[in-house]
Amino acid sequence: MAKRILVVEDNDLNRKLFCDVLRSQGYAVEPCADGLDALDKARQFVPNLVIMDIQLPNVSGLDLIEAAKKDPVLRTIPVLAVTAYAGKGDEERIREAGAEGYLAKPVSIGPFMQAVRALL
Repeated sequence: MAKRILVVEDNDLNRKLFCDVLRSQGYAVEPCADGLDALDKARQFVPNLVIMDIQLPNVSGLDLIEAAKKDPVLRTIPVLAVTAYAGKGDEERIREAGAEGYLAKPVSIGPFMQAVRALL
């Protein structure tokens, strides 16, 4: 049974790239463009990993991670946070919200897949 990954990313190109790379590695992937749908999608899809963009329209990826970690169904699912805003203290803040992994954009395929495998 293929591992399931939910990709929460509002940028069409990044979302397609992440999904294509993950599918090419044999993962079952569910894309999600709108953070407001992310938690509902996660409950329906029940992924083994969530890849979460931090800068989303309408809702912060940080808030979504915190909400997921308080949800009895979602709290055990590891989160890989991906952000273009890799400033001082950002990784610490993202990990404090509950993310198990962190990558700064632009993301290279090698480190991306390494982080995915480490969390699965």
